[in-house]
Amino acid sequence: MNMKKWIAVLLLIVMALTLTACGSNDSKPAPTAAPTAAASTETKAEEPAKTEEKPAEAAPVNDHPLNATYGFQWTDTSAPILNEKGAQELSFQVYSSKNASALDYNDMKIMADLFAQTNVQVNWENVSESVYSQQKNLIFGNKDNRPDAIYHAGMGAGEIIKYAKRKVLVPISDYLDYMPNFKKLLEERPDIKAQLLNTEDGKIYSLPRIEEMGLLQSPNLLFLNINWTKEAIAAGAVEGLTDDQLKDGLALTAAQMEQILTYFRDHDMNGNGKLDDERPMSFVYNNWQGNQCDLYGMFGLNDNLEHRIVVDGKITYTIQDERFKDATNFIAKWVDAGLIDKVSFEQSQDNFLANGKGLETYGAFYWWESETVVSNPENYIVCSPLVGPNGDQTICVSNNPEISTGEVVLFTKCQYPEVLLAYFDRYYDPMISAQINYGPIGIVYEETLDEKGMLVQKPLPEGVTSDELRLQNAPLGIINLGEYAWNNVVHMEPRAQLRLERLQLCAKPFVAENVKPCPNLQFTLEELNTLSNYETNLNDYVRTNLISWLMKGGVSDAAWTAFQNDLNGKVNLAGIQKVYQDAFDRYMAK
Repeated sequence: MNMKKWIAVLLLIVMALTLTACGSNDSKPAPTAAPTAAASTETKAEEPAKTEEKPAEAAPVNDHPLNATYGFQWTDTSAPILNEKGAQELSFQVYSSKNASALDYNDMKIMADLFAQTNVQVNWENVSESVYSQQKNLIFGNKDNRPDAIYHAGMGAGEIIKYAKRKVLVPISDYLDYMPNFKKLLEERPDIKAQLLNTEDGKIYSLPRIEEMGLLQSPNLLFLNINWTKEAIAAGAVEGLTDDQLKDGLALTAAQMEQILTYFRDHDMNGNGKLDDERPMSFVYNNWQGNQCDLYGMFGLNDNLEHRIVVDGKITYTIQDERFKDATNFIAKWVDAGLIDKVSFEQSQDNFLANGKGLETYGAFYWWESETVVSNPENYIVCSPLVGPNGDQTICVSNNPEISTGEVVLFTKCQYPEVLLAYFDRYYDPMISAQINYGPIGIVYEETLDEKGMLVQKPLPEGVTSDELRLQNAPLGIINLGEYAWNNVVHMEPRAQLRLERLQLCAKPFVAENVKPCPNLQFTLEELNTLSNYETNLNDYVRTNLISWLMKGGVSDAAWTAFQNDLNGKVNLAGIQKVYQDAFDRYMAK
């Protein structure tokens, strides 16, 4: 063998000996928690004192050293990412919380399928959601014993800024060339990219979950008991309403609803001989869905739990509007008269759902769907928003995001982040996303696609609900399910389709074009400190006053004036509003 060949052989031997995985087949110790360390999640942004780690640098796309030994490739998303040698010698440690009903991710079929498709070995360490919330700070604080990544990370903007400054997190945007699915998504959706960019350095440090159905903006719908209402009409208790009008989409005036609820209150509607177990109107106060906010639409307000919306491109707080006072006083009268069940202000979601089963007790209620609330949903119609005393008719605009940021982060201790990110990139393929979200082919879906190339739901095993099957077999987390997926890859669940149809009829037409929900926004360190210092106090102040007004007959002019003075003074609403407006303006400019 000549000298050149010997040198080539020696170079290959050296490379094989020096390359190691981001975690080899040797198992890594689990993140440990010091018993005396604080367990709560840190929310306030802070300027770190020093940099503790240096992130690995992205190698040139067309000249990667892992290719020669481990066959690393990322451009063909239908082919393995690593060769057989890579599958055996490289592995990654990923820490994740999981639903209590879910299998260990190491035992999930979808994870086995992904390994078969990619040859990337991921060792999952699953913990309960409560354990993760306790250990989160401890994991980030222990630089010598971190996993390679956290799935279901739940990272807020302040946390990302803090740990990005300390060089604890991998700047994912430096590795987009290894992520063809995600890179294409960001190119096509600059709005999503704007929600991910860290304002301090313009980089992306987390992976998002994207599930766009058009459902979350309107989490409340008004359902009305048909039979009870017919009885009220027959008794002559309701003006201007006939039986043949009791169909989905019915628009009642506030006066008509008041007459109906009064009749429900005063009569034994369920026929059990009792006059005190009927609940004329019910909801779950300040719940993410089925809450009180739509009642404010009677006065033209698109309210939500944060009382913050975007009107004509301006961050607007409904609690500064004089109509909010009028609406609160109107609703408080219904509460005081027993038309709105006072339990609505103290019951949990579980209690609300349990009380709807069996004997009918609900005359009218707010929820996303009637099917999960009452035993006989066919006895209820879905109504359009109530028409208020001044002729206003609009609906809540929730800030519930369909794009969740901070879902996955990588630590800079990961030796080959490009491989792990190429693996996570496969999750953004809509066919994989559907299985991550609902469960795998072979368990939830048939092996054969339909004539349109879409996934086909398998018959449910006997005695198992669709929710149970899904929660057991789907890890959820990072996905990309939007219009393309629903039209070409996977059908929406029937109940989601029903929700969407109801929203098209009874919600979406009642939101003005100039009113939008507030999107996920990215903040500077200074802005985060302002929010940390003031926003919790604002929320507590509003919550305390509002429930008092609703439960105790309303708000006087003097109390309202004092409330507005406090908003403009000690709780610093103007400063908070400026932070959101500045962040929103940056978002719109990108």
